[in-house]
Amino acid sequence: MDENTEIWRQYYEKALSRPHSKRTEFAIRLNESTLKVATDCGCGTGSDIQYLEQQGFRVHGFDINPDSVAICRDRFGLKSLVEISESSFESFDYPKSGVVIANSSLFFADPSQFEATWSSIKSSIEVGGVFAGDFMGIKDSWAQHYRSPTTPLSESEIKDLFSEFEIVRFYERDEKAKTALGRMKHWHTYSVVAVRRT
Repeated sequence: MDENTEIWRQYYEKALSRPHSKRTEFAIRLNESTLKVATDCGCGTGSDIQYLEQQGFRVHGFDINPDSVAICRDRFGLKSLVEISESSFESFDYPKSGVVIANSSLFFADPSQFEATWSSIKSSIEVGGVFAGDFMGIKDSWAQHYRSPTTPLSESEIKDLFSEFEIVRFYERDEKAKTALGRMKHWHTYSVVAVRRT
């Protein structure tokens, strides 16, 4: 088993016990669209999917990692409102959604295709719908020479992505702290919750 696979396996074991994100609760409260459809980009082990499904949303979750897809298919195989796909950001066919969640996942979108990926995500969100997710800042330890390509962005680049949105929450994290697996790194991320207005 290569080191990458082993690291993700350890991460998923920890992630399975994690509750859904409070930001996901906030996002669905802000959803003014009539669509009870949510897309979870890089869904991991599905903690947000479980919460969204319990709130009556039809949920489309995808992840590029086969382990996480297998875990989610085990968890949600009998749930008629949940559809799980093994896919990348670049190849996923984004359904029209009232809520799009991208918790700590867009960091790993292919930088060479990020513009097209963001365009697909943005156009899938109904007017009145909500985006809630994280972006990697340029000072993050993983912004350079990470084991897979990352898409670090400046604050102004991120704000430009939301020209058709009302940004409700914008938070910058810039600190040294541990990863989920207990390794120290410098975190530089931007968390955004925004409502699509046009």
